Amino acid sequence: MKEKYDVIVIGAGPAGLSAALSASQNGADVLIVERENEPGGILKQCIHDGFGLHRYGEKLTGPEYAYRDIVHLEETGSDTAYSAFVLDISEQDEGWQVTLSMRSGLHTVWTKALILATGCRERTARQVFIHGDRPSGVYTAGTVQNFINLRGWMPAKRAVILGSGDIGLIMARRLSLEGAEVLGVYEAKNRPGGLMRNIAQCLEDFNIPLYLSKTVTRTIGKHRLEAVEIMDVDDDMEPVSGTAEIIPCDTLILSVGLIPENELAESIGIKLSDQTHGPLVDQNMETMKDGVFAAGNCVSVNDLADYVSENGITAGKAAASYVRQKQKRELIPVKKLNGIGVCVPQYIDKTSEPGNAVLYLRSDDDYRDREIRLESEGKILLTKKMKTIHSAEIIRLEADLSGIGAELEVKLI
Repeated sequence: MKEKYDVIVIGAGPAGLSAALSASQNGADVLIVERENEPGGILKQCIHDGFGLHRYGEKLTGPEYAYRDIVHLEETGSDTAYSAFVLDISEQDEGWQVTLSMRSGLHTVWTKALILATGCRERTARQVFIHGDRPSGVYTAGTVQNFINLRGWMPAKRAVILGSGDIGLIMARRLSLEGAEVLGVYEAKNRPGGLMRNIAQCLEDFNIPLYLSKTVTRTIGKHRLEAVEIMDVDDDMEPVSGTAEIIPCDTLILSVGLIPENELAESIGIKLSDQTHGPLVDQNMETMKDGVFAAGNCVSVNDLADYVSENGITAGKAAASYVRQKQKRELIPVKKLNGIGVCVPQYIDKTSEPGNAVLYLRSDDDYRDREIRLESEGKILLTKKMKTIHSAEIIRLEADLSGIGAELEVKLI
């Protein structure tokens, strides 16, 4: 490991790997930093297939998908720092100083550009206001996935799953395949939170019931979970009095949302979005602080690793370009209207080839027979008709924004 690099990438999951590979392929001297002892991030424990359909046109498991970038990154000769924790990042005159804690001691490295690819974390029981003691048998879905797929541990015989996010659906199927009885998937909202293909393949194909507008309000059991209390919820997401039902079980698995991991971003003053809880970025994945880029689930939680990798590729290429020639940006805000809940990026840089911008949208509800429209100062730049729109699924738009004016509007018609 050297003292100075063009680009340092923090995180070696799908976003970090693709960002490091892209930056290296575009001429940058790269160091990738990862706190675990090997690369791959969450992909290491995702042994189900479905990865790579957009990027490679074929179905891959998580490890297979990660392996392709790992091998290509090794071929570039980029430096890696595994089992390395970032203790501090400080801004210098011509870049950033990063302090790492490694097995060999403390190391300080310097970089001209920084890419944050720190991923996200799961919400816990206390974050969704489940009452009761703290017995064993209450896990997040990712923890159960790690237990079964990486460690060979079987944590459940009779399981209740709270939340219909993709990882919860996938673990419902995985537990069934390993012989556990999955009593049901309970979702507080009135619609499922995961991809429709996972609803079909993970629940319907295995006769696992999905209950909407219901939530777990209490755990029962002192040392080991014995049962959970289930209640209906109203339109305001409040439990309905008199609807309590006790479900005997030994395991409660939580799939109740992901939170972008942005402590490092906040520590250096990166502005975060109120909607995504990730950094505000332009179409090059550059944050509001020049020379700092962000990619993947730390920007906005994605439902496809392919889109996470695409973020990384964009960030890596732009970071390498920034190292060669810094340019003053002219940022145009992206306004989301009429049914659009989330839009990434939040800005378009007019000085940096806006004609090839990719936007990732998420609707605020489920819709049928609608049209997505991009407009700038009354001029329609793109329209896309859609038969169905699911709030759980990201909509990817690739648009020619060369005619953009002072702002860009994204809306449903």
